[in-house]
Amino acid sequence: MTDKATVLPRLIEIIEPFNKKDIELNADTSFAKDLELDSLTVMDLVAEIEDEYDILLPVNMLPDLETIGDVAGAVAKIKSA
Repeated sequence: MTDKATVLPRLIEIIEPFNKKDIELNADTSFAKDLELDSLTVMDLVAEIEDEYDILLPVNMLPDLETIGDVAGAVAKIKSA
């Protein structure tokens, strides 16, 4: 079973190399406000997440994924579908 709680720790590991500000990463960390990722970096990150979980994150879903927790929930939902 894939749920948000099991996805979150691995997701944080995937995101860590993109953490140029060296802040603490958790479910509430915002990609735009906290990590200040530009759109190109976000697309690289999305590609890594998709490869890791063998899924496709729908482009229309991306604007709603503001925090690491949001992405963990989306990955869990897609994997459970």
